[in-house]
Amino acid sequence: MKKRKKLLIKGRVQKVGFRASTVKAANDDNILGNVRNTPDGNVFVDAEGEEEDLQRFIAWCHKGPFWAKVTDIEEKEEELEGFEGFVIVR
Repeated sequence: MKKRKKLLIKGRVQKVGFRASTVKAANDDNILGNVRNTPDGNVFVDAEGEEEDLQRFIAWCHKGPFWAKVTDIEEKEEELEGFEGFVIVR
């Protein structure tokens, strides 16, 4: 069953390749949606996919790329949006 999650990822997550790595992880896990930096230094992800794929993707988000240090993730479930790919929003 498809689900959609909005994630606010906190910690050392900007200037460490987080967004580009998130696109790769999303594509690997069949996740659709987008990722962007927030003005306060966090990363926001809007993601939807099959529940099992989404859980695997969220587990990756808790680690992030090598230089990142994720300290917290706020997770909120939303209605499906119907994204067609996974992109970086600038």
